[in-house]
Amino acid sequence: MSRKISFSTAINEAIAEEMRRDESVFLIGEDVGLFGGVFGVSAGLFDEFGEERVRDTPISENAIIGGGLGAALMGMRPIAEIMFADFVACAMDQVVNQAAKARFMSGGKADVPLTMRIVNGAPGSAAAQHSQSPEAWFMNVPGLKIAIPSTPYDAKGLLKTAVRGADPVLFFEHKMLYSVQGEVPTEPYTVPFGEAVIRRAGTDVTIIGIGGVLPNVLIAADKLAADGINAEVIDPRTLVPFDTETIVNSVKKTNRVVIVHEAHKRAGPGAEIAAILAEEAIGYLDAPIIRVATKNVPFPYNPDLEQFILPTVDDVATAVVNLINYKL
Repeated sequence: MSRKISFSTAINEAIAEEMRRDESVFLIGEDVGLFGGVFGVSAGLFDEFGEERVRDTPISENAIIGGGLGAALMGMRPIAEIMFADFVACAMDQVVNQAAKARFMSGGKADVPLTMRIVNGAPGSAAAQHSQSPEAWFMNVPGLKIAIPSTPYDAKGLLKTAVRGADPVLFFEHKMLYSVQGEVPTEPYTVPFGEAVIRRAGTDVTIIGIGGVLPNVLIAADKLAADGINAEVIDPRTLVPFDTETIVNSVKKTNRVVIVHEAHKRAGPGAEIAAILAEEAIGYLDAPIIRVATKNVPFPYNPDLEQFILPTVDDVATAVVNLINYKL
């Protein structure tokens, strides 16, 4: 059986179910306990599990990740919340030089079952330090896994997979997806890493939509369909590991690719995906690989300027039309 629940409720359920299943799982972060999380995602967990397993922390991302890492190395399975993705930069050494490398520097003896829930994306006039999507920062770091769900179903299933794993996972949750509703089973399930999903089948162009942009990408695909353009929409679900096979098979069919994400365009996740396609699928492409992403400027506070720099439905549709009309 399934029912419709929100993205945030799906994450809450995943945390609660994993904490009930395994006593080594616990949640730490700023305001995750009594307050229930600044976005309400951890509501009710403190009441059920108590302050030993739902721990409020000081305003110190370095302490949150460092404490979580230490606990993971000692056999616990911490879920560490970073309230705003921008401030994971404060814990960069812990993430990049410690968590990512502990297994390798221990000769494979140390598991690092640390799940870092990182809240990313532009929520509307939160300005330059509370709006970023920094997932590409970490794609360059061996030893880290990166999940970026776009639906409640995937949010729950991928988070459970992250918590049960043996590696550090950066789990990106877009703020504007928290209220999105979707079908989620009542029965237990997980979603494997490294398996993309085709959200919409098509034959004319492949659109790869990452995380929070997926709803707009699907709207753009419907808009294009009304004009006779049949777009295939693919959701990678995880950036590391990345499902190259599904993407390449789609490109073999459509011969055109548009990559859409909310991270800044320069060196964003789309750049790596484009490079993969250039290496693996160049012979199937009839046009350049196009990226639709946030413009390369810090996020402005002004809402009109913010909307100007973000990728929109019209931006995606225009990119696809231009690609369809491209002549070698």
